Amino acid sequence: MAEEVVLYDVAERIATITLNRPEARNALSSEVLSLLSQRTREAEADDDVDVIILTGSDPAFTAGLDLKELGSTGDNLGRGSGADGSRNSDGVRGPFPKMTKPLIGAINGVAVTGGFELALNCDFLIASERAKFGDTHARVGVMPGWGLTVLLPRVIGVRRAREMSFTGNFMLADEALTFGLVNHVVAHDDLMPFTRKLAQDIIGNDQLGVRQIRSTYAHIVADDDNWEIEARDSRAWRRSNFSPEQVAARRAAIQSRGKQQ
Repeated sequence: MAEEVVLYDVAERIATITLNRPEARNALSSEVLSLLSQRTREAEADDDVDVIILTGSDPAFTAGLDLKELGSTGDNLGRGSGADGSRNSDGVRGPFPKMTKPLIGAINGVAVTGGFELALNCDFLIASERAKFGDTHARVGVMPGWGLTVLLPRVIGVRRAREMSFTGNFMLADEALTFGLVNHVVAHDDLMPFTRKLAQDIIGNDQLGVRQIRSTYAHIVADDDNWEIEARDSRAWRRSNFSPEQVAARRAAIQSRGKQQ
């Protein structure tokens, strides 16, 4: 039996969710997105879990939406995922269901486009020395829908965010630390032990207090107006500039330039 594309493990009150399509650089297929939502809900509902860690199977965190599926059925951009700029099936913005527990991103490799947005929606990030971050939405002609244009400038500043989005160039782990995108950069083999140690520090606190503070932070930084602008523009782009044929052609152009997902 083939291994699941999203792995789930609970130990010491920590749920670890691992994107597990290494041969496809953990690209976000509709199956991955469905299971990611399911596993996150399981962790949120489990009384034996206080902290959630999201990571990927090496060598990537995730290369973003699966362009092969996007160029054929487009199911991984469907409503319910929220990837098209709409609210997801929980009625909230972004890739995750409604949550109260801290979510730490352990970024083990490249986090690209939709994968970058996945990382940005975590509470905070720990990066391996091998981590790289890139916004290649403009390369593939798919617009952000999980809040990149809202969250990225908030973290690194609007001018750097524009540069990343306009060029598609990557930010390395040490740059990400300098600009405040990640909280720590550690040796690759230390990524999960270090992240779990931080999770244990959280677990040592009063959990109702942790969740209330998380909720307060979420309300303070909420920016529904700008999320709606991104969603509006994403929907408009999809209506006028998006089709499976167009996505397939853009993907072929990327491959011909040696910039494969």
